[in-house]
Amino acid sequence: MERMLQKTVTALSMLIIFPFAEALAQHGEDVHSNGKASSDTNTLRHAFRKGKFDAHFRLYYMTTQNEQELSDYYALAFGGGVKYETGAYKGFRLGVGGFFTWNLASSDLAALDPVTGSKNRYEIGQFDVENPENKNDLDRLEDFYISYEHKKWKLTLGKQVMQSPFVNPQDGRMRPTGEQGLWGYWQPSPKWKMEGGWLTKISPRGTVRWFDIEESIGVYPAGLNIYGERSQYKGNLESAGIGILGLHHTVTDHIRLQVWDHFVEGIFNTAFIQADGEWPSTRNFNWVGGLQYTYQHAVGDGGNPDPHKAYYHPDEQSQVFSARAGVRNKHTQILLNATRITADGRFLMPREWGREPFYTFLPRERSEGNGDVKAISMNLIRQFPHQRIRAELGYGYYDLPDIRNVRFNKYQFPSYHQFLADVRYQFRGFLEGMNIQALYTFKLNAGETYEDPRYVINKVNMHHFNLVVNYLF
Repeated sequence: MERMLQKTVTALSMLIIFPFAEALAQHGEDVHSNGKASSDTNTLRHAFRKGKFDAHFRLYYMTTQNEQELSDYYALAFGGGVKYETGAYKGFRLGVGGFFTWNLASSDLAALDPVTGSKNRYEIGQFDVENPENKNDLDRLEDFYISYEHKKWKLTLGKQVMQSPFVNPQDGRMRPTGEQGLWGYWQPSPKWKMEGGWLTKISPRGTVRWFDIEESIGVYPAGLNIYGERSQYKGNLESAGIGILGLHHTVTDHIRLQVWDHFVEGIFNTAFIQADGEWPSTRNFNWVGGLQYTYQHAVGDGGNPDPHKAYYHPDEQSQVFSARAGVRNKHTQILLNATRITADGRFLMPREWGREPFYTFLPRERSEGNGDVKAISMNLIRQFPHQRIRAELGYGYYDLPDIRNVRFNKYQFPSYHQFLADVRYQFRGFLEGMNIQALYTFKLNAGETYEDPRYVINKVNMHHFNLVVNYLF
């Protein structure tokens, strides 16, 4: 029933609201039935006529090349969507939007690799991870909310896309992750801002459904538990939702602080603090630096009284330290980063909810699921404003526990080197609103795989390329 409702509202947003909003945009003022202009802006009709719509088309090619006899993959996806938001009526606004995706061409994403029996990892996220053979029924209701804004605060209730350190869009596939619940912010002064809310459902990227919070954990591959068994938490968790609270403070002209807490009722809690700074130098650049600290622990029984079925083992905890130092001027950044996940336990965060905020993060891989990790990385970022180009080169070394040390290595991932090249171009003139991105990453094995290709395929010794074209208007 809910899926049918989502499809119906998505279709309406595309087929009815879009042309309706476009027609309304052609009217410069309200008109009474007698043909005279109305100066009364305090009407619901005026709010609808003063609404705005945004449309988005996306073409996305992705391919993964594994070593020698292991399977290679590709996918070419195209999609389009529209969002309509009314003008304000006594501070209230309504918003609705949806998106359709088409599988234009792809390898068989449901087929298992004949050598290892492994599933596709990256390309299936372009479509429907729950049903790899689904190539047509790929529409999703993404926005369906009511918001209220007054002076220095705003509340939004319903389906929306919000941002926190661990729950975020993670926009590395056709569609981002979306959330349902109540979200708000309050900014009493330029130096202080508070935001947060309570989330009851999530629609992870690469899916077409909305899941209850406990149901969303385990949509992606779940790895092994600390006993070396396949994780059994999928379908066996209970939670009333996620409570998130964030505080931002500009401490001085050079230092910014943010403090967050992510409380997953009945399962686990994650506290996060980050301080970033930028200081001028006598030369033509500024010094930049940052520190992060993350602490996790179980809430209650970690999601299930049976520790074999819990998401977060009740006796475990996790600590993560991350640091950044570098230089920056108007067009260039050079950054050195380091992260240490202690041996207190695994750092866990459902990958369905967002990507991790650690400074050493490079696109297409994470440290989630691991404990006792040492990581270093560097980034060279260059802006070419006249050419409307942004280019980034990145390198990281990630020293992970041995793949047989399942207490600290949930996904049995070997240590690796990662190389990254990311180039983005913004069009102007006739193609205003279009941008293109080319992303290439190479991961080289640096750990023991015991000559077992299951620990290689889609993990290391692989090339991964993305070409993304967006057109927004």
